[in-house]
Amino acid sequence: MLNFLQRIGKALMLPIALLPAAGLLLRLGQDDFFGIPFMAAAGGAIFDQLPLLFAIGVAIGMSKDGHGASGLAGAIGYFVLQNGAQSINEDINISFLGGILSGVIAGLLYNKYGEIKLPDWLAFFGGKRFVPIVTAGTMIVLAGIFGVIWPTIQDGINALGQWIIDAGALGVGVYGFLNRLLIPIGLHHVLNSFVWFVFGDYQGATGDLNRFFEGDPEAGIFMAGFFPIMMFGLPAAALAMIVTAKENRRKATAGMLGGIALTSFITGITEPIEFSFMFLSPLLYGVHALLTGLSMVIAYVFDILHGFTFSAGAIDYVLNFGLAQKPLLLLLQGLVFGAIYFVIFYFLIIKLDLQTPGREEEDFDTEEGEEPVAGGPTGGDKYENMAAHFMQDLGGKANIKSIDYCATRLRLAIHDIDQVAENKLRKHGANGVMKVSRTNIQVVVGTNVEFVANAMQKQLNQQGEPTPTDEVEGQSTSETKTSLTGSDFVLPISGKVVPITEVPDDAFSQKMMGDGFAIEPAENSVVSPVDGEVTKVFPSKHAVGITATSGHEILIHVGLDTVKIEGEGFKDFVKAGDKVTKGQRLLEVDFKAIESKVPSIITPIVFTNLSDEESLTVHKYGKHDQGTEGILEVK
Repeated sequence: MLNFLQRIGKALMLPIALLPAAGLLLRLGQDDFFGIPFMAAAGGAIFDQLPLLFAIGVAIGMSKDGHGASGLAGAIGYFVLQNGAQSINEDINISFLGGILSGVIAGLLYNKYGEIKLPDWLAFFGGKRFVPIVTAGTMIVLAGIFGVIWPTIQDGINALGQWIIDAGALGVGVYGFLNRLLIPIGLHHVLNSFVWFVFGDYQGATGDLNRFFEGDPEAGIFMAGFFPIMMFGLPAAALAMIVTAKENRRKATAGMLGGIALTSFITGITEPIEFSFMFLSPLLYGVHALLTGLSMVIAYVFDILHGFTFSAGAIDYVLNFGLAQKPLLLLLQGLVFGAIYFVIFYFLIIKLDLQTPGREEEDFDTEEGEEPVAGGPTGGDKYENMAAHFMQDLGGKANIKSIDYCATRLRLAIHDIDQVAENKLRKHGANGVMKVSRTNIQVVVGTNVEFVANAMQKQLNQQGEPTPTDEVEGQSTSETKTSLTGSDFVLPISGKVVPITEVPDDAFSQKMMGDGFAIEPAENSVVSPVDGEVTKVFPSKHAVGITATSGHEILIHVGLDTVKIEGEGFKDFVKAGDKVTKGQRLLEVDFKAIESKVPSIITPIVFTNLSDEESLTVHKYGKHDQGTEGILEVK
């Protein structure tokens, strides 16, 4: 559930990223700026269509490959849901929640049916063309249901929103505290969506953000208190950490924290600062969350109203100055909070000897004589350099299931958390590291995270492992591999062969690790599906990597989350480096013993290094015996 909510939070970032452009057009077109009506109308049009844009953006964000077909399905789903429900009850306005719901459903349906094959006489409507169709059908059913039940749901949401609004100082204070507290697990976006886009109503505009720009004289209470924190408080905290850093590291610490402090002041992007001390000194982060709530309360008590389209930085402060109430008082509050942050952080760091950046016991400076990772920091693209280091620090390519990212952080699914070198990640540029679970980790990079993630994905898809001294071979996989015919591959486990999309794990079902299929096992023996070489046997014995003589890298992952049972019920018969032939025994697994201890024993068989020029086709689904040929081919 946490991973699913995090995916929704990430997906929300795409439509939210439209708001700065809309805000610029809307404000610059107003009479108190340039007085250009068509510019203001253009910005207003974006705000008017935000629920639809949320449906499109969330669908694309939830889809496995960001294809436009998912966005089209999201738009169709929203139209069907909104208008269908209104035909039953014309007072219904599903608005943002309808857009988000339509986007989530469209994205999930795209992942499930985006490659569906229909009978020849319906083939034209197969694949991605089928997604808008099935989305429309699904939303018709939901429209009928929502037409009856939505008024009750809406009343409940309105009551909750009105309670939070009417709670006054307590409501805004608790919201500010929770907003910061949820950042480590990435769920603050979900909370913000309700407060900024749903709660409250003013002339048809809902949410604190929309009502503020619509001119609601009571809107802005859930945004004003962030300006003192992001423009003054956190930069002052960064200054305190620089001043208290060890003398021999102060210059390097100032270089790191100075840049992200300036980013926080100008743009309101705070995560790089927050993650720099969040896990080194949780006490300081708790104080920061409390001070954020206090800032929200003080802004409310002094009747200060301000708003933003992206975040509470100097750009939004100046841009929306004319719409704000008592904005100069907000600057004074900011200066006071800057002093409070500096004094508290400085005192606690010195008094309690907290390990903030520059004070850690571990030496994060480059070790003497250390060689760069291939294409490392002495040459090549800097994002590829950082990615190469991160890949190694995360335990190598074999330890990485999938790579994703949001606004400032990498979201990684891994096999074994114990292989992750957190200190090295920080040394090589990470502002912070969060271990969500044994198989999920987040690495805070900053606003350039997209470029690092793309470079990591590129390296993950390449053959070979970057090393500290050797350059990575630049040969493409298509030049080193040959086709894999039906007779070259045998079924490794007796059981039912099912599509990879039916695996109840996003990393596999969305083909983040590669294409393939899965087996619902019927017997305990696991054999090699190809002739080749064993490249990896995980310590927990739950997965085996094989490189076929054709050059294809194949991962046999027995069950889901089986790494957590640490080899119980598994017996291996090969090790890394062993040559194997089709049908040679790799593992024995007591599926009955482990079935109750893991989410599923379904076993994905994944080709992890397929190039864009290659296509994998599974010919035989259903029940088959171990050793059956003709299961698939790769051309």
